[in-house]
Amino acid sequence: MQTNKMQRITRSVNDANDFGKVAVLYGGNSAERDVSLMSGQAVYTGLIEKNVDAHLIDLQSYDLQNLGSEKFDRVWIALHGRGGEDGTLQGALEYLGIPYTGSGVLGSALCMDKLRSKQVFLSENLPTPKWMLVDAQTTVDDLLMTLGLPLVIKPSNEGSSIGMSIVHESQELERAIQDALKLDASSIAEQYIDGKEITVSVLHDQVLPMIHIETPRTFYDYEAKYFSDNTKYHCPASLSERLVTQLSEITLQAFKALNAYGWGRVDLMLDRNEQPYLLEINTLPGMTSHSLTPMSAAAVGINFADLVWKVLETSFVKEGV
Repeated sequence: MQTNKMQRITRSVNDANDFGKVAVLYGGNSAERDVSLMSGQAVYTGLIEKNVDAHLIDLQSYDLQNLGSEKFDRVWIALHGRGGEDGTLQGALEYLGIPYTGSGVLGSALCMDKLRSKQVFLSENLPTPKWMLVDAQTTVDDLLMTLGLPLVIKPSNEGSSIGMSIVHESQELERAIQDALKLDASSIAEQYIDGKEITVSVLHDQVLPMIHIETPRTFYDYEAKYFSDNTKYHCPASLSERLVTQLSEITLQAFKALNAYGWGRVDLMLDRNEQPYLLEINTLPGMTSHSLTPMSAAAVGINFADLVWKVLETSFVKEGV
């Protein structure tokens, strides 16, 4: 990394009054609305516990321009999916001149788009499963010839595993393609990696303890992520020091390559030979009772209220070397 480039530095805040009036934006209209409602409520409760002047606002029925007239000083973004996580909300807040948590317009847009993320990973020589674009012209034979089986089909711009399928048999492919394309005209298929699912949270650009996820379900899907009590989380993951160092480096390289900032979560797979593969970056991780980033933070003594405070600190950014 070149040392003469400018980097963003998060300000440490000790007094709740320094945050001013804070809008916690949640809900919205995306396919992940229900998760966002849970995240937003939890974030709001945590901020109130820390005596922050926080106000919970559902974007489904709110005009963003009112943030100015109601004199909000900054925004804690608790929206997931389109319209909150893809750079559009970040762009609107930039236009309004209101600071907000997490990544900016470019980082949010790139991380939300799994297709562009893949292209950046490849350009930076970062390990990621073999893949191909899926659109209306893609045939089952195309996928079988290029990737074989098993493989994963998923929309490019959805989160929480919505519209995602793991395909083991060729007769399942057509249905999986159609399910993904209903949600996104540009979807992707990627090689299925058989091994451990690892998630790595980043806070203030530092890696938190890693989590190894085990689920009795076919994969770590929407139900397993937010509602199942049968999903097992090993935190910190039982990994060698060498592997932890390697995954930390890959995580931070991927984070920077996609222009992500402040906080987020990087999802990876380890195959049977412990070869890592990047799957995606989530710039607005869930903040529910089953969410992974609060779990990682807790492993180093950061409770939920302190975590939402630290995330709010990412709305203060200054340039430095």
